[in-house]
Amino acid sequence: MKTLYIIRHAKSSWKDLTLNDFDRPLNKRGKLNAPLMGDILKDKNIVPNMIISSPAKRAKTTAKIIADKINFSKSIIFDKNIYEASIHNLHRIITKVDDENNILFLFGHNPSLNMLVESFVDFDENIPTCGVVEIEFNCDKWMDISQKNAKLISFDYPKRHNTKMEM
Repeated sequence: MKTLYIIRHAKSSWKDLTLNDFDRPLNKRGKLNAPLMGDILKDKNIVPNMIISSPAKRAKTTAKIIADKINFSKSIIFDKNIYEASIHNLHRIITKVDDENNILFLFGHNPSLNMLVESFVDFDENIPTCGVVEIEFNCDKWMDISQKNAKLISFDYPKRHNTKMEM
């Protein structure tokens, strides 16, 4: 059994319009939402064997905050191919994961993450910032993950827990 958590970066700031998109930091809401979702994952006792993230500042920061909250002790892998990735590239990154790792967190961006989820399961939602989609695959190898063995387990996001985080 393989479990993939597809996690969109927390809300980013557009305050400094001179920044390159890649370098945009989290905004105030993002800095609240990332620890919130980290606490929720920790309360569910979810600890991945591996975390792979886009190196874009907002994704990298989200991954680090959540990893810290769940007491993830390994190094996060930052893969530049996740930033502005196609579904094909994301799928290739996932299927190359060592099969000893049964639980994977993948931090990235929309629309790619949404399209990735839709390629595996029936999913007609938009993954909001800091949203977490959990998909379980009934197989032993990442290379074998497919729509045929995928099951949507959960979908969670910050606004489900605190509607006053509108900022």
